[in-house]
Amino acid sequence: MKLTLGNFYVKEIVFGEKTSYNNGILTVNKEEALNVVKEDEHITFADLHIVKPGDSVRLCPVKEAIEPRYRVGGGPVFPGVTGELLQCGNGTTYALKDMSIIVVGKHYGGFQDGLIDMSGEGAKYTYYSQLKNLVLVADSDEEFERFEQQKKNKALRWAGMRLSEYIGACLKDLKPEEEEVFELEPLTKRSKEVNGLPSVALVLQPQSQMEEDGYNDLNYGWDTNHMLPTFMHPNEILDGALISGSFMPCSSKWATYDMQNFPMIRRLYEEHGKTINFAGIIMSNLNVALEQKERAALFVAQIAKSLGIDAAVVAEEGYGNPDADFIACIVALENAGVKTIGLTNECTGRDGASQPLVTLDEKANAIVSCGDVSDLIELPAMDLVLGELDALSRDGNSGGWDNDEKLGPSVRPDGSIIMENNGMFCGDRVVGWSTKTMVEF
Repeated sequence: MKLTLGNFYVKEIVFGEKTSYNNGILTVNKEEALNVVKEDEHITFADLHIVKPGDSVRLCPVKEAIEPRYRVGGGPVFPGVTGELLQCGNGTTYALKDMSIIVVGKHYGGFQDGLIDMSGEGAKYTYYSQLKNLVLVADSDEEFERFEQQKKNKALRWAGMRLSEYIGACLKDLKPEEEEVFELEPLTKRSKEVNGLPSVALVLQPQSQMEEDGYNDLNYGWDTNHMLPTFMHPNEILDGALISGSFMPCSSKWATYDMQNFPMIRRLYEEHGKTINFAGIIMSNLNVALEQKERAALFVAQIAKSLGIDAAVVAEEGYGNPDADFIACIVALENAGVKTIGLTNECTGRDGASQPLVTLDEKANAIVSCGDVSDLIELPAMDLVLGELDALSRDGNSGGWDNDEKLGPSVRPDGSIIMENNGMFCGDRVVGWSTKTMVEF
């Protein structure tokens, strides 16, 4: 499979008469864009804002981030979700780089929704403070889940995807500023030199532990809870096959933007043919019952062994219950003779004294930590809040609270906040572009 990404680098976003891209300037017709958002009758309110790095702006509750794209030759950017099914990972897709579409709730949030600061101390905790962002602030009539801690957020998330396709379509007749080519030969057709290198697979465990439809990540529109582990081409992930769900505690989430740009996939591509033979993706899942977890781990190990994989990287979206899947997968791979490392965050509690993962094993002896979700952070007030800051404390957002005996309310009267960094939108960045470092004391 051969995927060409045609990149256009956004220097500035402005509102104007025609949605277009020219010399780094993305112009958005606000009225047309909002009409696209409101195609869903469940959207009761919508507005658009432009924010950039350094702005004194706080976004909360943040629900999703998406990179605007256009599939050359036609077809949906997210097959099986925003349109008919078609194969991802072949052909050409155009992308607007250095920007994203951010979806924010006008009022209510939940456990899976987070916070972004575009400047100050909080900006370093999330990748999205580095981007120029077109922010959709919206509300819906989905009253059945308004006061639920876990929300599917379907109307708002789908509105973000429609908006990203509308914006991306302005690239249709343009020539990219840069082209990136991602191509892997079939496993049985690679050269002797490539096959002589250590064969490496990336094992992905996207959020999939909710048995009810509507919460989990989707693979070609298929709820990942219903999947058995399977082999996929990395180009499929980079080209829209996988979209983010609406369940995982926010710092642990992989936004759709993360999946479209997955840095670990790109890094393995860089080493392919040099130091490793990048075999591809073993797509696994996170399960509910212990037997389901063990079954998935056995499937992953069998696929790896059958493909002749020498080493694997296992990446987990989340923590807590999913840790059992994560460790079981590493152990099964090690038992199959596959040298394995893990990528995950950890939850050691505010005092740092808790076990970092729910389950551990001596064979899981090479784990890269992407940070502790329980670290307390204090952030000053911002000049502008897009959304509703009270959602951080009122609605059970991961990282926030209504009142604490020692710390008081998470949201203070002056607009400053104290929270666990668990509430930072996609803050742990297990996908591979974390700026966090480890210090030895």
